[in-house]
Amino acid sequence: MIGIVNYNIGNLASVINAFTKLGINAQIQSDPEKIGQYDKLLLPGVGAFGDAMEHLKSNGMDKAILEFANSGKPLLGICLGMQLLFECSEEFGSHKGLGLIDGTVVKFDEAKFDHPLKVPHMGWNEMFVQRDTPIFDELPKDFYLYFVHSYHVVCDDKYAIGKTHYGYEFVSAVQFENIYGIQPHPEKSHDNGLKILTNFAKL
Repeated sequence: MIGIVNYNIGNLASVINAFTKLGINAQIQSDPEKIGQYDKLLLPGVGAFGDAMEHLKSNGMDKAILEFANSGKPLLGICLGMQLLFECSEEFGSHKGLGLIDGTVVKFDEAKFDHPLKVPHMGWNEMFVQRDTPIFDELPKDFYLYFVHSYHVVCDDKYAIGKTHYGYEFVSAVQFENIYGIQPHPEKSHDNGLKILTNFAKL
């Protein structure tokens, strides 16, 4: 059973609908005391980093997620949920994250773009696989997914399992042991995204 963290900030309906379509057992959970009962945990998220962390802390969900990650069971963060896995974010000030992976979340630096582009980065773009990882099983070395974000992760390449180019190259998917993160929305990315969710369920 996959638990989907409900902390009042995220597009839960599209995530649970994707798992339902795949015939995979998943459950939205807002009680931190029940997080440990799941085999796998998915941390979604849409919105601002600071607000998201406040919601997680308000009832101890942040500690429940950390305990789950430390148990060795698979954890997947998507979009803002991926960013929350890191140490801190520069979105609207400085905010501490869950600190499960070393790195910082920064805004797209338009001064570094190789040609003029709009921020947020919105729409279909390529994921370039950096190394073998089970959540990309049976997918090609580059494939398209759907993105919506203004901030991205800066971290050591040893964590990067996927990169994307938007004005410049940035890390768009990460893995550290049992912890996974993906910046685009697999639940909105048709067959490629559904394959990622299927692979996560098989971990």
